[in-house]
Amino acid sequence: MKRGADPDPVLSEVIANLLMSVADEIGLSLIRTAHSPNIRERRDCSTAVLDAQGQIVAQTPFIPMHLGSMVGLIAAVLNRFPKESLRRGDVIIANDPYSGGGAHLPDITVVSPVIHDGEMVAFVANIAHHADVGGQVPGSESAACTTIYQEGIRIPPVRMQPDLGVDDPVIQIILLNSRTPEERYGDLRAQLAALHVGVMGVMEIFERYGTGTVLRCMDHFLDYSERRIRSAVGRLREGRYTFVDCLDDDGFGDQPVRIQCAATIGGGGIRLDFAGTAPQMNSGKNVPLVATMSVAHCVVKMLLDPELPPNTGTYRAVTIDAPEGCLVNPLPPAAVGARAISCGILGDVIVGALNQAMPDKALAQSGPHALTTFACPDPPTGRPFVDYETIAGALGARPYRDGMDAVRIHASGAANLPVESLELDYALRVERYELIRDGGGAGAFRGGMPVRRDTRVMAAGTTVSTTGDRQRSGAPGIDGGRSGVSGAFIVNPDTAGERPIPTVSASLPLEPGDVVSVRTPGGGGFGDPLDRDPEKVLQDLLDERISETSARDDYGIIVRDAKLDAPATRRQRRRLRSKKAKQ
Repeated sequence: MKRGADPDPVLSEVIANLLMSVADEIGLSLIRTAHSPNIRERRDCSTAVLDAQGQIVAQTPFIPMHLGSMVGLIAAVLNRFPKESLRRGDVIIANDPYSGGGAHLPDITVVSPVIHDGEMVAFVANIAHHADVGGQVPGSESAACTTIYQEGIRIPPVRMQPDLGVDDPVIQIILLNSRTPEERYGDLRAQLAALHVGVMGVMEIFERYGTGTVLRCMDHFLDYSERRIRSAVGRLREGRYTFVDCLDDDGFGDQPVRIQCAATIGGGGIRLDFAGTAPQMNSGKNVPLVATMSVAHCVVKMLLDPELPPNTGTYRAVTIDAPEGCLVNPLPPAAVGARAISCGILGDVIVGALNQAMPDKALAQSGPHALTTFACPDPPTGRPFVDYETIAGALGARPYRDGMDAVRIHASGAANLPVESLELDYALRVERYELIRDGGGAGAFRGGMPVRRDTRVMAAGTTVSTTGDRQRSGAPGIDGGRSGVSGAFIVNPDTAGERPIPTVSASLPLEPGDVVSVRTPGGGGFGDPLDRDPEKVLQDLLDERISETSARDDYGIIVRDAKLDAPATRRQRRRLRSKKAKQ
């Protein structure tokens, strides 16, 4: 919406950066005052400044999965609370993905209006992932749930009374539903404090530059972002490109579940059509539409213009068509708690479609993270704990570089929880944490290496819940690249009592001393492994990224005494590899 003549572009850039600095300050305030390791250490949160119409002007996406969660947030708030009813100091809270909250129930969102000279000029908001909001399974995020009613407390947009502190009725309801109420209260108070920081920061900008100037600069910045992303889209090959991949299963059976995307490129925009995708499932692996939007926006931005700021202007170039009732646009009461695992495959599908329009920036398929939730109602400390954690997967290779090791892929991006913090807060001990040798798919450019993490249980009564994917087959490579390794969950590995844990499990009982080993899937390779520079093969071997067996059988390279045995030609390398295959 235009509010007069365009402002000076330099001033517009200054104000845009000031608004982004406020979004950053909200996020850092939240992280530094949060109670739980999931927010304090892993930064599982996001913050935003929005205009009075709900357009995102500045967003700090510590977690790209939250990109779509902010879209439509203000519309849902204003649907329940008209503008004229909102006052300075109001706080609205929500978490329901079907009525204006986050992308699943643990993502609790708080939002406040910014009122300057009697006029509502903006909103500030933050989202934080709470480690437990009740429900059937500790952590409130498990594919084992069959409806959203099993996943925890649902909160539509409702008004809080923050001045009451712990006596706020909304806070009381949340605390009563959580297995870890002390943590919840600390994190909620951190969210409210950060929200206040944001309101004060935005107010300062309006007071300094004036309402009209700031509003015009907001519009100008959003229009600039739109022009820039449409310009990038205009450099792609126009046409319609389709790609299909599958989840391992729905969490209960053994049949793959199809995700299909057709990307139509033209007119400076991208239309993503998910017709042909499987119907919604009776499991928590469904992806609500806000999460589908997050993945789409993140992938397009990553491939086309990684430096582009995440805001509504950037998102205008992408249109999403997802049939109601399908896996990526389920209808209530579909469970959606473990949507992030499915989003890893969804991201690969969108990438696969766009790869065909931009082969020079193509990306091989990737290994999604794995989810584990340890819980104990009565540890030696006497304080119940829920350790919600996602273990990094790996990114696929590109036509010009190896895949990234040990990362959360596409829209998923929480930081690693330091071992010291884990062991300080919970009755758990990490005994092995390493990259998996030969885990990335071989190729002219190697796929990213996944992770093995072994955790020993120290307290009686501990349970673990798991959700993963790409455990039946690894992420495929492209243009002759090999697949990455598949993932797995194992109890007591390398012992006589070793046993696998299902891809999806809920509250599996463990004994003190049991070790849970998580192996995440690796990224796919790009190009024929025989085209890889022999010196890079040697360096991978010296760095223990690959084994001597892989150097010989995948790359046709023999190494002796930490040196290449001979400068092998491609024909010699192919002959060596073929000879080994015949044996």
